[in-house]
Amino acid sequence: MNAPVGGRWADQRVEAMIGNLLRVGLIIATVVVAIGAVIYLVRHGREVPEYRVFSGEPADLRGVAGIARQVLDVRGRGFIQLGLLILLATPVVRVLFCVLAFALQRDRLYVAITLVVLSVLLYSIIGGGA
Repeated sequence: MNAPVGGRWADQRVEAMIGNLLRVGLIIATVVVAIGAVIYLVRHGREVPEYRVFSGEPADLRGVAGIARQVLDVRGRGFIQLGLLILLATPVVRVLFCVLAFALQRDRLYVAITLVVLSVLLYSIIGGGA
């Protein structure tokens, strides 16, 4: 990283911003999952689970649009899934931020390496299961 020590995009400042980004992402995800857990337990806490037949997540919780509908309907499972999506998106946002920081520092090698990391990360999330 070639930025001057006192520059706006100095190494220590970028590292602190990345740490804060990861911390905030984790806190937001935790709060959203906790809200979902409370909602779910209030509505379904007294139900007896049926373990004889496995039933996975409902189809509407397997996509972003369905999760958004569940959250708008104030459904516990929707909030829990949204929290997990936020948790999954946090490292992706971190890598995107690193690309921006390296580009502003004019460090082409690290921009290229980070773009490779981003492409592998996105492929594993979006296209890896296809």
